[in-house]
Amino acid sequence: MNVASDRRALVTGAASGIGLEVARRLAAGGVSVSMLDRNEEPLRAAAAQLGEHAHPIRVDVTSAVEVREAVAEAVAALGGLDTVVICAGIIHVKPLAEVTEEDWDRTMDVNIKGAFLVCQAAAPHLVASGRGRIVMISSDAGKRGVPWLHAYSASKFGVVGLTEALAGELAPSVTVNCVCPVGVPTTGMGQMLLGWKSRETGQQAEEVLEGIARSIPMRRNATTEDVAESVLFFVSEGASFLTGIALDVDGGARLNVIPGVDDA
Repeated sequence: MNVASDRRALVTGAASGIGLEVARRLAAGGVSVSMLDRNEEPLRAAAAQLGEHAHPIRVDVTSAVEVREAVAEAVAALGGLDTVVICAGIIHVKPLAEVTEEDWDRTMDVNIKGAFLVCQAAAPHLVASGRGRIVMISSDAGKRGVPWLHAYSASKFGVVGLTEALAGELAPSVTVNCVCPVGVPTTGMGQMLLGWKSRETGQQAEEVLEGIARSIPMRRNATTEDVAESVLFFVSEGASFLTGIALDVDGGARLNVIPGVDDA
């Protein structure tokens, strides 16, 4: 995807998974990227791999003070800011009776409060740039609630709502969109969910992955590259008239199938 090399971007959750893939692709295209994450050692290692265009900043996105400081550092390091990609997120899998208040609060704090705080701190700089972009990672669980993922589903529905609210408020200076991927097995979150599904079903991980692929019309699992391509499209000039969109990146998983035929 063709993204202007003079963009100045901030990516949260950038030490691994989708965030790292987005940062890698931006940096490879010459974009200056501030990589934000709470896990400092893997963050610095990832930034070192990306080279001179990457600038690591350790931050806890649930802290308003830390977020404001991190955005200010990014603006100083990059000479401005016109692009924000929100990838930081966590998940837990528990039946309703076992979900603790701490489980709920932590998930909501990282996934939706963190997204809000970063967007709030970055918005003045994005508006001033005149060509601002915000792209957030929601989930297929942000379109339809998933049993045992109560807080995660609620937070990802919240990301879609936040996207629409900000899109209306920040236009025309900033476009605000989100992508809603199906599970990506190669990420840390994806590996955790794969392990849980394997234990629940008694199947080997490979069998679980094959079953998931069979349930998706495109007959394969999602990759970080699939998600990053969609993110970069929203950052590109080709998406300058698109805002408030929640894009399904799911290989058609949301579509109806004919039991016993389409899933055979």
